[in-house]
Amino acid sequence: MTEKPAKRTDAVRNRQRILQVARETFRDDDPAGRDVSMIEIARRSGVGSATLYRNFPTRRHLLEALLVDEVEAVCAAAADAEGETAEARLTAWLRRFFQYVTDKRPVAIELLEHTDRADPVFGSSRERVVASGAPLLAAAQKAHEIQATLTLDQILDLVVAVAKIPGDPSYRRPILDTVLAGLRAAG
Repeated sequence: MTEKPAKRTDAVRNRQRILQVARETFRDDDPAGRDVSMIEIARRSGVGSATLYRNFPTRRHLLEALLVDEVEAVCAAAADAEGETAEARLTAWLRRFFQYVTDKRPVAIELLEHTDRADPVFGSSRERVVASGAPLLAAAQKAHEIQATLTLDQILDLVVAVAKIPGDPSYRRPILDTVLAGLRAAG
Protein backbone atom coordinates (compact mmCIF):
# COMPACT_ATOMS: atom_id res chain seq x y z
CA MET A 1 0.00 0.00 0.00
CA THR A 2 1.45 3.36 -0.99
CA GLU A 3 1.27 6.28 1.36
CA LYS A 4 -0.32 9.52 0.29
CA PRO A 5 2.46 12.09 -0.20
CA ALA A 6 2.62 14.87 2.37
CA LYS A 7 1.49 18.31 1.26
CA ARG A 8 4.24 20.74 0.50
CA THR A 9 4.83 23.44 3.07
CA ASP A 10 3.71 26.18 0.66
CA ALA A 11 0.53 24.24 -0.15
CA VAL A 12 -0.31 23.95 3.55
CA ARG A 13 0.47 27.64 4.03
CA ASN A 14 -1.77 28.59 1.07
CA ARG A 15 -4.66 26.51 2.41
CA GLN A 16 -4.31 28.08 5.87
CA ARG A 17 -4.13 31.58 4.37
CA ILE A 18 -7.31 30.96 2.33
CA LEU A 19 -9.10 29.71 5.45
CA GLN A 20 -7.91 32.73 7.49
CA VAL A 21 -9.10 35.20 4.86
CA ALA A 22 -12.43 33.38 4.52
CA ARG A 23 -12.80 33.34 8.33
CA GLU A 24 -12.27 37.12 8.44
CA THR A 25 -14.55 37.67 5.44
CA PHE A 26 -17.48 35.69 6.84
CA ARG A 27 -17.51 37.38 10.26
CA ASP A 28 -20.88 37.89 11.93
CA ASP A 29 -20.40 41.65 12.13
CA ASP A 30 -19.87 41.97 8.37
CA PRO A 31 -23.06 40.97 6.52
CA ALA A 32 -21.44 42.02 3.23
CA GLY A 33 -18.97 39.15 3.68
CA ARG A 34 -21.59 36.67 2.48
CA ASP A 35 -21.55 38.33 -0.93
CA VAL A 36 -17.79 38.01 -1.44
CA SER A 37 -16.96 35.74 -4.37
CA MET A 38 -14.51 32.85 -4.34
CA ILE A 39 -12.29 34.82 -6.74
CA GLU A 40 -12.23 37.73 -4.28
CA ILE A 41 -11.24 35.36 -1.47
CA ALA A 42 -8.39 34.08 -3.67
CA ARG A 43 -7.30 37.65 -4.40
CA ARG A 44 -7.38 38.65 -0.72
CA SER A 45 -5.46 35.48 0.14
CA GLY A 46 -2.74 36.28 -2.36
CA VAL A 47 -3.24 33.01 -4.25
CA GLY A 48 -4.43 32.24 -7.74
CA SER A 49 -7.90 30.93 -8.43
CA ALA A 50 -6.44 27.54 -9.40
CA THR A 51 -4.89 27.23 -5.94
CA LEU A 52 -8.17 28.18 -4.29
CA TYR A 53 -10.19 25.67 -6.33
CA ARG A 54 -7.59 22.94 -5.87
CA ASN A 55 -8.09 23.28 -2.12
CA PHE A 56 -11.81 24.04 -2.16
CA PRO A 57 -13.55 22.93 -5.37
CA THR A 58 -16.77 24.73 -4.39
CA ARG A 59 -17.92 27.40 -1.98
CA ARG A 60 -19.59 24.64 0.03
CA HIS A 61 -16.21 22.90 0.50
CA LEU A 62 -14.72 26.15 1.81
CA LEU A 63 -17.64 26.72 4.20
CA GLU A 64 -17.44 23.14 5.47
CA ALA A 65 -13.70 23.49 6.08
CA LEU A 66 -14.30 26.67 8.10
CA LEU A 67 -16.96 24.97 10.17
CA VAL A 68 -14.88 21.84 10.78
CA ASP A 69 -11.80 23.87 11.79
CA GLU A 70 -13.79 25.85 14.31
CA VAL A 71 -15.49 22.74 15.73
CA GLU A 72 -12.04 21.24 16.26
CA ALA A 73 -10.97 24.37 18.13
CA VAL A 74 -14.08 24.28 20.35
CA CYS A 75 -13.50 20.61 21.13
CA ALA A 76 -9.85 21.26 21.97
CA ALA A 77 -10.90 24.17 24.20
CA ALA A 78 -12.92 21.75 26.34
CA ALA A 79 -9.78 19.82 27.18
CA ASP A 80 -7.88 23.03 27.95
CA ALA A 81 -10.63 24.90 29.83
CA GLU A 82 -9.21 26.77 32.80
CA GLY A 83 -10.78 27.75 36.07
CA GLU A 84 -10.55 27.24 39.81
CA THR A 85 -13.71 25.12 39.95
CA ALA A 86 -15.53 22.67 37.71
CA GLU A 87 -18.21 25.33 37.18
CA ALA A 88 -15.59 27.89 36.15
CA ARG A 89 -14.06 25.47 33.63
CA LEU A 90 -17.50 24.66 32.17
CA THR A 91 -18.43 28.34 32.02
CA ALA A 92 -15.13 29.23 30.31
CA TRP A 93 -15.77 26.56 27.70
CA LEU A 94 -19.39 27.68 27.20
CA ARG A 95 -18.11 31.20 26.55
CA ARG A 96 -15.77 29.75 23.91
CA PHE A 97 -18.72 27.87 22.41
CA PHE A 98 -20.71 31.13 22.39
CA GLN A 99 -17.89 32.79 20.46
CA TYR A 100 -17.91 29.89 18.00
CA VAL A 101 -21.66 30.20 17.43
CA THR A 102 -21.42 33.97 17.05
CA ASP A 103 -18.48 33.81 14.64
CA LYS A 104 -19.79 30.92 12.58
CA ARG A 105 -23.43 31.95 12.28
CA PRO A 106 -22.95 33.46 8.79
CA VAL A 107 -21.01 30.39 7.65
CA ALA A 108 -23.65 28.01 8.98
CA ILE A 109 -26.50 30.03 7.47
CA GLU A 110 -24.85 30.04 4.06
CA LEU A 111 -23.87 26.38 4.34
CA LEU A 112 -27.51 25.53 5.02
CA GLU A 113 -28.37 27.21 1.72
CA HIS A 114 -26.19 24.57 0.02
CA THR A 115 -27.33 21.61 2.13
CA ASP A 116 -29.71 20.72 4.96
CA ARG A 117 -29.42 20.11 8.70
CA ALA A 118 -29.32 16.34 8.14
CA ASP A 119 -25.95 16.74 6.39
CA PRO A 120 -23.19 14.84 8.23
CA VAL A 121 -21.15 18.03 8.71
CA PHE A 122 -23.83 19.49 11.02
CA GLY A 123 -24.70 16.26 12.82
CA SER A 124 -21.17 15.14 13.50
CA SER A 125 -20.15 18.65 14.55
CA ARG A 126 -22.84 18.80 17.23
CA GLU A 127 -21.99 15.28 18.41
CA ARG A 128 -18.30 16.16 18.71
CA VAL A 129 -19.04 19.35 20.64
CA VAL A 130 -21.36 17.52 23.04
CA ALA A 131 -18.84 14.71 23.54
CA SER A 132 -16.04 17.17 24.30
CA GLY A 133 -18.11 19.23 26.74
CA ALA A 134 -19.82 16.33 28.53
CA PRO A 135 -16.94 15.68 30.98
CA LEU A 136 -16.96 19.36 31.99
CA LEU A 137 -20.68 19.29 32.73
CA ALA A 138 -20.43 15.96 34.54
CA ALA A 139 -17.67 17.30 36.79
CA ALA A 140 -19.62 20.49 37.57
CA GLN A 141 -22.77 18.51 38.32
CA LYS A 142 -20.87 15.99 40.45
CA ALA A 143 -19.47 18.93 42.46
CA HIS A 144 -23.06 20.23 42.84
CA GLU A 145 -22.06 23.49 41.14
CA ILE A 146 -24.43 23.18 38.14
CA GLN A 147 -28.06 22.08 38.16
CA ALA A 148 -28.24 18.30 37.79
CA THR A 149 -31.50 18.49 35.82
CA LEU A 150 -29.88 20.08 32.76
CA THR A 151 -28.33 18.21 29.87
CA LEU A 152 -25.49 19.60 27.80
CA ASP A 153 -27.80 19.72 24.78
CA GLN A 154 -30.16 21.98 26.74
CA ILE A 155 -27.34 24.22 27.88
CA LEU A 156 -25.87 24.48 24.38
CA ASP A 157 -29.32 25.35 23.03
CA LEU A 158 -29.53 28.20 25.58
CA VAL A 159 -26.13 29.52 24.50
CA VAL A 160 -27.12 29.28 20.83
CA ALA A 161 -30.36 31.15 21.55
CA VAL A 162 -28.42 34.00 23.15
CA ALA A 163 -25.98 34.07 20.22
CA LYS A 164 -28.91 34.49 17.82
CA ILE A 165 -30.19 37.63 19.56
CA PRO A 166 -29.68 40.61 17.26
CA GLY A 167 -27.16 43.15 18.44
CA ASP A 168 -23.46 43.50 18.96
CA PRO A 169 -21.40 41.56 21.52
CA SER A 170 -21.74 44.27 24.15
CA TYR A 171 -25.52 43.80 24.00
CA ARG A 172 -25.49 39.98 24.09
CA ARG A 173 -22.70 39.51 26.67
CA PRO A 174 -24.75 40.53 29.76
CA ILE A 175 -27.54 38.25 28.57
CA LEU A 176 -25.05 35.37 28.32
CA ASP A 177 -23.70 36.20 31.79
CA THR A 178 -27.23 35.98 33.20
CA VAL A 179 -27.92 32.67 31.47
CA LEU A 180 -24.65 31.16 32.71
CA ALA A 181 -25.31 32.36 36.26
CA GLY A 182 -28.72 30.68 36.06
CA LEU A 183 -27.07 27.28 35.53
CA ARG A 184 -25.73 27.23 39.07
CA ALA A 185 -27.17 24.70 41.46
CA ALA A 186 -29.31 26.13 44.22
CA GLY A 187 -27.61 25.95 47.53
